[in-house]
Amino acid sequence: MDLVATVALLLAAGAVIGFLGGVVGIGGGLLAIPFLVLAMGFEQQAAQGSALLMVLPAVLLTLYNYHKMAPIPWRQASAGASTSVVFTWFGAKVALGLDPIMLQHIYAGFIFCLALYYFYQSKYGIKRVGKTVKGSDNHGAGANDGNPVDAYSGYHFMLVGMLSGTAGGIFAVGGSVVVVPLLTTVFGFSQFRAQALGLTMIVPGIIVAMLTYAYHGQVHASAGVPLAVGSLLMVPLGVRIAYRLAESRLRFIFGLTLLGITFLMFSSVR
Repeated sequence: MDLVATVALLLAAGAVIGFLGGVVGIGGGLLAIPFLVLAMGFEQQAAQGSALLMVLPAVLLTLYNYHKMAPIPWRQASAGASTSVVFTWFGAKVALGLDPIMLQHIYAGFIFCLALYYFYQSKYGIKRVGKTVKGSDNHGAGANDGNPVDAYSGYHFMLVGMLSGTAGGIFAVGGSVVVVPLLTTVFGFSQFRAQALGLTMIVPGIIVAMLTYAYHGQVHASAGVPLAVGSLLMVPLGVRIAYRLAESRLRFIFGLTLLGITFLMFSSVR
């Protein structure tokens, strides 16, 4: 494949990934990694590192669009981000020391478990174990869910950040996918607000992970930059659709997306 065709493919893939990432609130990185492994022939660590280059601007744009529709609680987000940074570095060091094929299998298994969880949520709904939040409903992902952050201290969000950072470091972009189920089931957030807060927590960790992967030569700008450009074009549309979808439908789409990722990752094992 010549250079022009490769760049065109990366731009188109970035646009699709950015749209889906905006809908499901994962910044698109979880979709970019299997694409780089399967379509571009990258090893797992190189795919994860290069995806981070795409993820950072896409996440920032996604957050901007989410915040316009549902203001983000910055104090709680900062508490989660403070611990996420440290544990992201730890997780990245672990991932860089693993065999690429083993990491690929672990990654696929991780995503598969999350897919099953979201299919269960979409069918049976959420049984929130946190404090009841006035104003919560299921008529829209962006619907008012009260103010669940008031029921928890910053320490709770710091614990969430630890888990998010570890997952984000090992899988490069998996931190928000771990955070969202916790925020919906335990903390009482709606799906839309959980996706927004989860992304906010992982931004500093993404920077740390990208620098760590780059130091070990696992970030390739030739792939990451075109993916980022394509992604940025479609993120706003994805977020607008996410805001209008019912929560059950959004969770089903989230689960279906993750199941597709699992299939791609197992298919790409060489």
